[in-house]
Amino acid sequence: MNEQDWLAERFEEHRSHLRAVAYRMLGSIAEADDAVQESWFRLSRTGAGDIVNLGGWLTTVVGRVCLDMLRSRSARREEPAGPHLPDPIVDRADGVDPEYQALLADSVGLALLVVLDTLDPAERLAFVLHDMFALPFDEIAPIVGRSPVATRQLASRARRRVQGAPTTPDADLARQRAVVDAFFAAARDGDFDALVAVLDPEVVLRADGGVLPAGTSRVLRGAAAVASQALTFRRAGGGPGVPRPVVVNGAAGVLITRDGRPHVLFAFTVTNDRVAAIDILADPERLAELST
Repeated sequence: MNEQDWLAERFEEHRSHLRAVAYRMLGSIAEADDAVQESWFRLSRTGAGDIVNLGGWLTTVVGRVCLDMLRSRSARREEPAGPHLPDPIVDRADGVDPEYQALLADSVGLALLVVLDTLDPAERLAFVLHDMFALPFDEIAPIVGRSPVATRQLASRARRRVQGAPTTPDADLARQRAVVDAFFAAARDGDFDALVAVLDPEVVLRADGGVLPAGTSRVLRGAAAVASQALTFRRAGGGPGVPRPVVVNGAAGVLITRDGRPHVLFAFTVTNDRVAAIDILADPERLAELST
């Protein structure tokens, strides 16, 4: 085995970890794969001769690549027409594809990724690397060009933002599913009171893409507003199609299909047996990329 083959073999041992870091940083599966590939290019050019901790070195390299990508994204982003949801990881209701197990090992729900998208790139990197992957602040600091103390403050600000939003679903997937089923049953029956009862008072709804019926909004907050919108969809015929229970980033979801093709994806965050967040993906191009 020559040196390059040996290096490639060592790199493959870390690929799933690096992909998990990049997905949390970028919220995009394709961009995460690009970041991991860039880390390989840098390693293959550098060699492992002077690297004491290859896993740590690769993690910091992926962190730098992702930080650059986030900053570039922020610089070119125009005012969005509505929410842009991170890439969902969708699987059958009976389990998660082994390919995505590492990506979802820490219950990285879609709602958490939505909140991470609101962070400053440096805050996001400090939070992801420290709070999710236990990297010390003195190793993160050089990546963001700050002192360890300032880097700790970045992570602290990000942590407060994350903790202030409903991002962690209940652990019992079956109980989540029961709540989601109750939501759809109430919407189907046109039962406003039953809808409000299953929603958290501070529930947030976000819709990305698609053509919405007149009078509906892409971002809503509060049980009454979300319940009213659910009924608006029903009256406007927004519910035709075949609903199929799925798992979205490890949590209960529903995929509506038409003619066998994905039409609308609903991702739910259920906390304390109530729906705390609903993320709706209706972008035809992105739905077409779903593998389920």
